[in-house]
Amino acid sequence: MQVTDVRDAEYFHKVVDCQYACPAHTPVPEYIRLIAAQRYTDAYMINWESNVFPGVLGRTCDRPCEPACRRGRVEDEPVAICRLKRVAADNKGDISALMPIIPKKKNGKRIAMIGAGPASLTVARDLMPLGYSVDLYDDQRAGGGFMRSQIPAFRLPEEVLNEEVDRILDMGVLTHFNHYIDSLKSLLDKDYDAIFVGSGAPRGRDLEIPGRKEAEANIHIGIDWLSSVAFEHIDTIGKRVIVLGGGNTAMDCCRTARRLGGDEVKVVVRSPFAEMKASPWEKEDAQHEGIPILDNHVPKEFILEEGRLVAMAFDKVTAVYDAKGKRSLVSTGEESVVIPCDDVLIAIGQENSFPWIERNIDIEFGKWDMPVVDETTFQSSNPKVFFGGDAAFGPQNVITAVAHGHQAAISIDLFCQGESVAKRPPPGVTLVSQKMGIHEWSYDSEVATDVRYHVPQAELEKSLGNRKLEVELGFDAATAFHEAQRCLNCDAQTVFTEKLCIECDACVDICPTDCLSIVVNDVDEAELRQKLKMPAKNTEQAIYVSADLATGRAMIKDEDMCLHCGLCAERCPTAAWDMQKFYYTVSKAGQGV
Repeated sequence: MQVTDVRDAEYFHKVVDCQYACPAHTPVPEYIRLIAAQRYTDAYMINWESNVFPGVLGRTCDRPCEPACRRGRVEDEPVAICRLKRVAADNKGDISALMPIIPKKKNGKRIAMIGAGPASLTVARDLMPLGYSVDLYDDQRAGGGFMRSQIPAFRLPEEVLNEEVDRILDMGVLTHFNHYIDSLKSLLDKDYDAIFVGSGAPRGRDLEIPGRKEAEANIHIGIDWLSSVAFEHIDTIGKRVIVLGGGNTAMDCCRTARRLGGDEVKVVVRSPFAEMKASPWEKEDAQHEGIPILDNHVPKEFILEEGRLVAMAFDKVTAVYDAKGKRSLVSTGEESVVIPCDDVLIAIGQENSFPWIERNIDIEFGKWDMPVVDETTFQSSNPKVFFGGDAAFGPQNVITAVAHGHQAAISIDLFCQGESVAKRPPPGVTLVSQKMGIHEWSYDSEVATDVRYHVPQAELEKSLGNRKLEVELGFDAATAFHEAQRCLNCDAQTVFTEKLCIECDACVDICPTDCLSIVVNDVDEAELRQKLKMPAKNTEQAIYVSADLATGRAMIKDEDMCLHCGLCAERCPTAAWDMQKFYYTVSKAGQGV
């Protein structure tokens, strides 16, 4: 068993956890260091290269990077990676000169985009600098897709969204807004060289229980209702509101309802509170605004009096799990719970709908009536047609749609150039020593206990009185610096050179987490894990083993416990340990194979 070569692109899958967890693989530690140095524009551009919408995502991202953060291994809370992204967006300078140059002479290839959401906009952002002509079709009056129609303005101000959407459209994208595509075949007949479908998952799931049809006027599908609010077709709601569902859309619905006149807004969900799909911070924000969340309630019927909705009845249940962990909801046998209401918002999920895609144009459909799409190339069975975002594999989130867009753009470019879409260009990988002197390093390696800083919010009374007033105010420069300093620089890798090691144990002694051991290497990994200075219990995380040293022992590191603090390299008298920055960038269209 030998140490994985840190120059291998696969290494970051196991080490730079935050970056790997991000679907777009944004270089998180790099831009956080730039924020600490108040180089906000540089931090923004690093984000823009990979995630395209730093201002949007700095407010609305689902934050898959944060549970992976190494700070969470030594303290309760990870670094506020998402909110630091917003700091870069809010404080950047003029970036117009940093935008890609768009060729005046086009390459002769025409691409059609269906849907103006994050996936399509990302494809356009990657293809426009290569000389493609892009036609963008969307049935809304402006670009952004579900970022505009489903994320409330109190979470994502319209001016922030407009700035980042327009930055792409201003590259020369030919827009066709208020234009619903009702036939993919008719678009194929226009002889585009490729078509990208980024139409999202536009249909909200309904709830067919007794009373549904009779109470139609006061029952609303959540995503449609949010869209009507966003485009100002709706500005009021009843005093008593029930929101059905436990995801982020349900949280957006209940908080919006509070701002539109709902005095008594309740969220009712089938599952236990801890198993709700909504992000923890979304649930906290809803509760902070006085919205109770009632879990373990299964809807039974809508109750009407004189033809008008007045309440809902629910069956109280409890969660029971079998030996495999599969959950069943079992009725407690209690009387039905009746909750009065004037309006009900149904936010129990979304699904795809493709009535506009004919079934005789060589696009294969599979389970759930979804198109069969290659998970790497995003190409359908019709080689000219590519899918991405929610339209490809079902509802997910903005950052996943962006990641899809980058990969689909690579495929479209390869396809249009007559190349195989399966031959993917490699990512960019660099490894550079951070040593500047005997004990001087180019990054802050101090290990200290430092709790997460809170993001200030607008006054509750003012916020609930104005649906467009942004709730979160963001970090100021001083707080952003302190939060950025919590980053453990996990992209600064420990690199070990066997021939320089004199086995003095200085690195082992100084390691604050006891992640280093010098022991005889066993062929059996399970036994080796147990004989380390601190047994390596997390078998999902690799341990790294050097070649044999002079005494026949080996240097072994438990990566799960390593904080990348650099103390081993600072203490080593022979420079056997070095700290080298591992920088990984995802490949994009036009970068070659």
